[in-house]
Amino acid sequence: MVTSQQLEEKTRRCIRCGFCLDACPTFRLTGQETLSPRGRIYLARGWSRGELPADSSMLHALDTCLGCRACETACPSGVEYGSILEMARSGLEAANVRPSLQSNARKYFLQLLTTPSALAASLQAAGLLKGLTAGKMPGFAAKLLSGDPNSNLKLPTAQGKPTVHTLPTVSKAHGENRYRVGILQGCVMRVLFGETNAATVRVLQANGCEVICPGDACCCGALHSHAGMSEDAELRMKNLIDAFQPFMKDIDAIVVNSAGCGSSMKEYGSHQSTDNEYAEKARILSSKVKDITEWLIQIGLVIPSTPRYETVSYHDACHLAHGQKIREQPREILKSLPGINVVEMSESDTCCGSAGIYNVVQPELASQLLERKVSHIRDTGATTIVTGNPGCLAWIKQGVEEAGLKISILHPVDLLDAMYAQDKTQSS
Repeated sequence: MVTSQQLEEKTRRCIRCGFCLDACPTFRLTGQETLSPRGRIYLARGWSRGELPADSSMLHALDTCLGCRACETACPSGVEYGSILEMARSGLEAANVRPSLQSNARKYFLQLLTTPSALAASLQAAGLLKGLTAGKMPGFAAKLLSGDPNSNLKLPTAQGKPTVHTLPTVSKAHGENRYRVGILQGCVMRVLFGETNAATVRVLQANGCEVICPGDACCCGALHSHAGMSEDAELRMKNLIDAFQPFMKDIDAIVVNSAGCGSSMKEYGSHQSTDNEYAEKARILSSKVKDITEWLIQIGLVIPSTPRYETVSYHDACHLAHGQKIREQPREILKSLPGINVVEMSESDTCCGSAGIYNVVQPELASQLLERKVSHIRDTGATTIVTGNPGCLAWIKQGVEEAGLKISILHPVDLLDAMYAQDKTQSS
């Protein structure tokens, strides 16, 4: 349980300089101080000191935060804003500030998203009803989650039929076995982007990695943690630590292809630092977590030999650029690929508005951010946009389709996997 003293200590580092303001997407859109990192820290600190009440206005200020952590990149004082946000949200959830019906709806929605079998079944049912719902979230559900029954939210689409994709427990390296790595199957990834998971394994195999996938390596707890549901998040963290524990001595890294999950897993050590049973296990696991692009550059990427002629631009997933501080590795990979013309995107590291469940619970602000992102995508002239997070992939794809643009939205490993397949075709 988060204490007010812990939250107070985290907020002390903020000197209210204002460098975070221009970096904050919601402040850019609204110009409201309470919808900026500095304003939200002020509110959280006032609440932790007992000077401000935990009320609906404070809840609104925290709910409208994307948690993108762009403010951390801009901050000269090293304020751990992501941690402050999660602690404040957890405190407000524990204080029951939110209406109980909405609170229960959010818990149910997160449970649905992070349970692959339930998510796949729901998406299949939604597909059957698509003619009635026009692919939109039902009005009663939208109203419960966001307060807006008319929000223009499409139900997410999977690659092909929504089913639960399961990776093999062991996938042997192609050629020389250089490394042995674990992989996170994830929860949303298993349903919406199962083919990207499979492509990740093939890319690792092509780069000399034997891939181990514990059957229980599912939800990492990131979505619950970001939403302030700390107890549910901790349970999932511990379950994932337990799933990887039998393999920890024999693997060189745990490779993750979801920016939000990787960022959360790299912070397990700090989350579990006071737990006598899990502190050391969490620290070791966190030390081995690598984003897929980070790992491929670290071990020396096998460069495809067959050119693929197209123009590609890169969108920085927030928890990769601002959370994990990984910016150059994905670009280095793209620039190394034969035939690929890489063009930079304006505001490439500004949030697209997906942000976990943000596009569901804050549809108006999320849609404004998506519209801005799609405008920048259009300006690149790219035929393919690459990004390393499932939320970004699904949300940007929706925006591009609604804008009538013929642009592919891919994960970096999808592009690499396709080029390796080209090499095999050429050599056969």
